[in-house]
Amino acid sequence: MRSLVNGAAAAAASSADDHARCKFTGQSVRAVPIRVVTVGKGRSPGLRLLLDDYSDKLRQFCAVELVHLRSNPKNARSDKRVQVRDEDISVSCLLRPDDWVAMLDERGMDIGSERLAELIAGAGNTGASKLTFCLGGPYGHGPKLRERADVSIKLSSMVLNHEVALVVLMEQLYRSWTILKGLKYHH
Repeated sequence: MRSLVNGAAAAAASSADDHARCKFTGQSVRAVPIRVVTVGKGRSPGLRLLLDDYSDKLRQFCAVELVHLRSNPKNARSDKRVQVRDEDISVSCLLRPDDWVAMLDERGMDIGSERLAELIAGAGNTGASKLTFCLGGPYGHGPKLRERADVSIKLSSMVLNHEVALVVLMEQLYRSWTILKGLKYHH
């Protein structure tokens, strides 16, 4: 009886370990350039320092481009729908047909770091020319981007300030690449 219990515990632990590992770790992964598109107000000096730091770290794995679009480009003061539509058009104009697009949304899939690494590796294997991650404005994404996105993910079950969400995304992109390369940054 004891060996069955120990065997079951070992099998459960092994299964949990296998689940926690990214299936692409240590494999050759195509380094597709990453673009992060954000819609919002200007960036604070502290945020720029953090973004520069994570961008530099990411560049050892792939090209990185940060694109910042001003929220409410046509200054629609009273109608949030018009603001979202105008932001949606601005973001959509940046997307190419061969981009792999991840929309960050509070209603998106709840994924862990290993799963994000798998998404990045898998997207690289699709032939995409660029991985584009989109952070919407204060009222979210418009219908064009929602339809165009290859995946919708959320960074947290909690609502995050736009600048905090951007830093979390950049850290997770770096973490994903360290997972893919089998580096010690992630556990």
